[in-house]
Amino acid sequence: MNVMRNFLKYKTLYFFISALFLVPGIIALFLWGFNPSIDFTGGTLWQIEFAPEFENSADEIKAFLEESGHTVHTVQSLDGKSFLLKLSPLDETQKEEIKTGLSEKFTVFAEKSFETVGPVLGQELLEKTIMAIVLTAGFIMLYVAWRFKNKMYGICAILAMFHDTFILLGAFSLLGHFYGVEVDTLFVTAVLMMLSFSVHDTVVVYDRIRELKRIHHKESFENVVNQAIGDTIVRSINNSLTLIFMLLALLFLGGETIRWFVVALLVGTIAGTYSSTFTAAPLLVVWYNRAKK
Repeated sequence: MNVMRNFLKYKTLYFFISALFLVPGIIALFLWGFNPSIDFTGGTLWQIEFAPEFENSADEIKAFLEESGHTVHTVQSLDGKSFLLKLSPLDETQKEEIKTGLSEKFTVFAEKSFETVGPVLGQELLEKTIMAIVLTAGFIMLYVAWRFKNKMYGICAILAMFHDTFILLGAFSLLGHFYGVEVDTLFVTAVLMMLSFSVHDTVVVYDRIRELKRIHHKESFENVVNQAIGDTIVRSINNSLTLIFMLLALLFLGGETIRWFVVALLVGTIAGTYSSTFTAAPLLVVWYNRAKK
């Protein structure tokens, strides 16, 4: 076997780079958790747009609503005239009272969207989200272990998948704490899609390892894995770049409503591309060497 480049020579560096992104995110998760949207907490999400002559700030709107006796979580300015209000659940009577008060205090406004989610529905959605992630991880681990007839492959693939998951979760914990970014059902969709993408690339690398083991059965396992990385890394990067270019276009042109969904997919794609080659494969070698000893 002609090993052109020793990728595994730097496996300690790869693990250090992973830790560099993992540790701050995990600390943030323990310290601050997430900034959940009304999808999970229950409440009212109300987008309004004032007339062109409106010159007040989000803080002034929030202060007025609180003085009126309403529980306000956030008031976010979208463009200086449009605002996104997150409040405790409102009924129609309360909504009309607020509309009247805002019109009298500031100026006439138009309602762009109005959505209310009850706290019971929010809790149910949260429980189903956790269950979906656990089931997904379990099925993926069983499939990979069965596919390669070795639990070592399945467990290493899941560890790489959790590597990507915690990088993504940690990133949004930090964004939520410092920039007020909320996690909603679109974020859950991004997490589940990222799990699939991460394992897809890992299976490609593992499949190449299996093929090379069959062809070069007298070679050391580390050389086989190293050759498999060299054979698949270019294809893996090229495949990821096609997705990254599309996501960047969506990020800049897609609008406010899907911005953080796209950011989540971008983080997951980059982390998944890295972990498939520089986390999943080195983990396999470390496990194999320890088992051999």
